[in-house]
Amino acid sequence: MTDLCVELCGVKLPTPLVLASGIWGCCAETLVRAAREGAGAVTAKSCSLEPRVGHPNPTVLPWSGGLINAVGLSNPGAPAERDVLRTARGELAQLGVPLIASVYGHSVEGFWEAVRLIAQAEPDFIELNISCPNVESEFGKPFALDPDAAGRVTAAARAVYAGKLLVKLSPNAPEIVAVARAVAAAGADGLTAVNTLGPGMLIDVRARRPVLANRVGGISGPALHPVAVRCVYELAGALDLPIIGTGGVRSGEDALRMVMAGATAVGVGSALCGEGIGVFRRILNELEGLMTEEGIDHLADVRGCAHV
Repeated sequence: MTDLCVELCGVKLPTPLVLASGIWGCCAETLVRAAREGAGAVTAKSCSLEPRVGHPNPTVLPWSGGLINAVGLSNPGAPAERDVLRTARGELAQLGVPLIASVYGHSVEGFWEAVRLIAQAEPDFIELNISCPNVESEFGKPFALDPDAAGRVTAAARAVYAGKLLVKLSPNAPEIVAVARAVAAAGADGLTAVNTLGPGMLIDVRARRPVLANRVGGISGPALHPVAVRCVYELAGALDLPIIGTGGVRSGEDALRMVMAGATAVGVGSALCGEGIGVFRRILNELEGLMTEEGIDHLADVRGCAHV
């Protein structure tokens, strides 16, 4: 009989699927609903110290390869997000599903202060979003592109947070393993790999203008998947840290591919836009069926098996 439970940084997840930050985790109710529908852990939308409106619509649009988005990290600010997380955590604890808070900042000090406030909600993990590609023009180069900068952010967060700390990396990093080593040395317990790719641009040929109000945005969905798998593979081969493999996962085969590359758990995000909350159950059913077909009892039995 197949066993879908996994352990992430010593925390048990009832399934390997993790609601990725950004698509659904905007309020306590959606986080809890994702947990009820099969997510083994849920990640809230990234928040900053101060509230942020984000970019004007349109912000998220489908294309043949997945999604292009420039939401712009809209959020209510850390004090309000702390209350949302507290509400969600109580219900999630009853379901046995861990809560991952996501934090970003415009500076090292911004990360430090936001993490300090969010830690008061006592999430099971805090994920540092150092890698969003669609606000680079506003805030400068993402921290995830520079090992030294990524290490400084991680060290600042670790100074005020003793719990499980994840760092979300970028597929755009010239040397993603170097960035991962820097955040590991600064105290990260695990990695999320990866954020969206880009920024990219699509043009409406009839309107003769870019489709997004922000003109450029992050690329997610199937087009990102092979890049994300490669990133997970490289990271797992170089570091002994648990990884949430995220990027274009929309089937049980995609999820198992991430595990074989070395992921401990598997993030699901953009697939929700096309299919809705039922995507978790479908992927889990496909994964269980594939494991049975291949004679795999536990995901741990094949984790990283592609490294030969």
